[in-house]
Amino acid sequence: MVGPYRGLFNTPGVKGFVVAGFIGRMPMSMLGIGIILLISLITGSYATAGAVAATTNISYAVAAPLSGRLVDRFGQARVVVPLAVLNAVALVALMLCALWGLPHWTLYVSGFIVGASSVSLGSMVRARWSNLLGGSAKLHTAFAFESVADEVIFVTGPAMVTVLATAINPYAGLIVALVFMLGGSLAFAMQRGTEPPVTGVRHTGGSPITIPAIALLSCVYLALGAVFGSVDLITVAFADEKGVKSAAGFLLAAFAGGSMVSGLWFGSRSWRLSLRARFIRAIIVFAVGLLPIAFVGSAPVMAIALFVAGLAISPTLITGFSLTERLVPASLLTEGMAWISTSIGFGVAVGAWAGGRLTEAFGASNAYGFSLACALLAAIVGIGGSGLLRLPEAPSPAEG
Repeated sequence: MVGPYRGLFNTPGVKGFVVAGFIGRMPMSMLGIGIILLISLITGSYATAGAVAATTNISYAVAAPLSGRLVDRFGQARVVVPLAVLNAVALVALMLCALWGLPHWTLYVSGFIVGASSVSLGSMVRARWSNLLGGSAKLHTAFAFESVADEVIFVTGPAMVTVLATAINPYAGLIVALVFMLGGSLAFAMQRGTEPPVTGVRHTGGSPITIPAIALLSCVYLALGAVFGSVDLITVAFADEKGVKSAAGFLLAAFAGGSMVSGLWFGSRSWRLSLRARFIRAIIVFAVGLLPIAFVGSAPVMAIALFVAGLAISPTLITGFSLTERLVPASLLTEGMAWISTSIGFGVAVGAWAGGRLTEAFGASNAYGFSLACALLAAIVGIGGSGLLRLPEAPSPAEG
């Protein structure tokens, strides 16, 4: 499985932006659970913790397409640096509001600014790959590699922040996330040699979201994001109910671990199936694979169930980003990628909020039913609108 990935790093400058991008986006798996752990410890309420996390995700989801458009117009470095600095200041403010016991509205305000200023490095990294490998069969493998990198982040990040928050200090996880974000983002901005050029061409067709296929993908990823957001919060509560709260990060790591393994396998293959067919199969497998978590009663078995459920995540993300690369004009590529991320962000916000409410009302085990329902909804929407995802007959380098 590793062989096809080796050739990706022969291009000058690739290693620099890949490493910096990896470090800079570590917080995407740390902030949500870090905020939930901190706020739930301070307030004693998972509903409040979920609401603050939801506020952060909603503001990120709203701001990501705008920052993507600014990147397409002005370049990555000119946008990343000020956003990273603002994000660091806002995260410090959130932690100070919690430390000083200020009114809850201050948590929401600072959380909103944290989300709005979050740097969408994943979209920018993929835009760099598209700029370097456009027209090459390696682009499919590059997107697969980035999905695997995302899952490595989601394997290590939740476990790291949980251990730091529960064993050292409630603020420690968020402090480490801040260091990763600021250091990685600034290092990424310094990699100017691989930065996509600013063409100055303004696409007259408006935002990528007006493209029917992108709108469909956004709806699917909105539902999938709700799965991710609800599973994050409910799993923390599930571990708490079973008396092993410190294991919550490892349970979430199992979820991401399944996706990491499948991503390595998926990206190493040359596929005869079309991107559309691969996408539809992936979301169906994801919905089916999520079924067992609604019926599990012990933490060790839940780890296995979450690993199995995660096996379809990477294939779904890989095919979605590949479809977006084919469907969006080059002058709007970063914004197009950001719409996928922003849809997931909106979904995560809804999932975190709903997961918190349902957990407090019905218990964690029963709340997993919401996650399953969202996965089924994603499959139904994707299958129903799959005709919009048909691509031109000409072969695509991204299809591999």
